[in-house]
Amino acid sequence: MFRPTGFADLAGRRVGVFGYGIEGRATVRRLAGITSDLVLVDDDPSDHGVLTSAEGGLAALATCEIVLKSPGIPRRRADVVELESHDVAVTSALNLWLHDIDRQRVIAVTGTKGKSTTTSLVAFFLRCLGEESHELGNFGQPPYDPDVDVSTGWLVLEVSSFQSVDVTVAPRLVLVTSLGSDHLDWHGTLAQYHDDKLAITRASGEHFTLISRSPELEHAVALMGGQITVATADHTGLSHELGLLGAHNDHNVGLALAACVLVTGISMTAVREAVAVQAHDFVPLRGRLTLIASRDVDGRTVRYVDDGLATAPLPTIAALEAFADESVALIAGGFDRGVDYEPLAEALRQRRAPTTVVVIGPAGKRLATLFDENFPTVHSPDMESAVRAASDAVVHGGVVLFSPAAPSFDAYKNWVERSDAFERAAHEIVANL
Repeated sequence: MFRPTGFADLAGRRVGVFGYGIEGRATVRRLAGITSDLVLVDDDPSDHGVLTSAEGGLAALATCEIVLKSPGIPRRRADVVELESHDVAVTSALNLWLHDIDRQRVIAVTGTKGKSTTTSLVAFFLRCLGEESHELGNFGQPPYDPDVDVSTGWLVLEVSSFQSVDVTVAPRLVLVTSLGSDHLDWHGTLAQYHDDKLAITRASGEHFTLISRSPELEHAVALMGGQITVATADHTGLSHELGLLGAHNDHNVGLALAACVLVTGISMTAVREAVAVQAHDFVPLRGRLTLIASRDVDGRTVRYVDDGLATAPLPTIAALEAFADESVALIAGGFDRGVDYEPLAEALRQRRAPTTVVVIGPAGKRLATLFDENFPTVHSPDMESAVRAASDAVVHGGVVLFSPAAPSFDAYKNWVERSDAFERAAHEIVANL
């Protein structure tokens, strides 16, 4: 079977693009001038000229030599497996880009939680050192999009487990922030998820794998490749100076500092000092423990915190730890992809401070089944009523924490739309006091 090792290998060939979202559109732009023989397929297309998977699209893809699959389509889905059984090479545009780019300039970041924040931290820290750096990949724009200039500077690339599994060549440095449970509907099992998540560390080519110090990652070293180094958490208070909440961000900051030391050769002390000088310029990511509103009633403060990017139990547990000594009304739930919620339920049961859980969506309903009748749990049909219920639960002061531990796809197009709904509801409550 023909296996391309770069975009140039697609010249004049019949190429399928399977999945026509952000990545698919960027892929088509990248292929302009390389081949015009394209087959565009999507499970639910909205564009003219894009075939539907179930209505002739898969048959059309079977006529291609190569299919570039978007991350959202599971690697082991029956139709993908069938394509390969017909000698169609299935890979990704990200993989071809990694074959083409100078991988000595690429720093990849993956992990169950913390990868978005760590990607932004690495890029910011490099800029504090006077280095040019760009945030790319799952974090922002696809790096292979011709509209994105990647000709110079460090390329800091967030990589999801969906993307990692298709990567066959490794960048210079791979960071792994954490390892928990996520996307089991896509990967099938927890063991397969871990294997797929860490696949980029096992890709060919000499490289470093830098992991955060945690029992979960250190126990998974056998699944990793590259020259493995463990980064320690930073306990100097730098995460607070950067405006980041939660002890888990000490680990993210430590990992980002270690990455900069490794790729630049500058000492840890010098890197930390350079970052501290400019820390006030760092803008924390939206949807990562972001304070979006607050209200004072009779001298008591209620804060509304958006942690909408927490789409798995592990980051939600970390969010709860950030408010360990405060009353919390947690809004959790959404699309149910089958992950194990018992660790989150246990973390909630073990909290010392008063805690109420307001559940939404199918995942929330399943989470609620893990509590007995004495645990404060409220079922809400939508975000507006959930925020009202959470506000009532902390009327004497505390935190309304939206940290869903589940994706948004049951009711929203994406996490941004869902966080917008939380923010609107919070501001409406504060405005009407």
